[in-house]
Amino acid sequence: MALLALAGCATDPAPHEQMRLSEQALEQAKAVGATDEVAELKLAEDKLARARSNMASESYRDARLRAEQAELDARLAEARVLTLKSQEQLSLLQSRVNRLRKQLGEQQ
Repeated sequence: MALLALAGCATDPAPHEQMRLSEQALEQAKAVGATDEVAELKLAEDKLARARSNMASESYRDARLRAEQAELDARLAEARVLTLKSQEQLSLLQSRVNRLRKQLGEQQ
């Protein structure tokens, strides 16, 4: 049984497509403004580096898992950056609304 399980791992195909998706997710996160200050981006980069190392040693199952994790971390980093930007825009709009209300109150 253990031999059969090992044989199954040995036949995992190289996850080229998943590696590509993970790299794209990292690029997208950086494009919206994610930097190394965003913890999830750093995690994604580290996991992708491990996935590349796994690919080089032909540990395709591990490479696939690390690449999938890297993609998810990169997408989370992107979401965090976009959420922060949205909150900043909302705060700015709220301050403008408050200023306008104050001006209208003074005019009456």
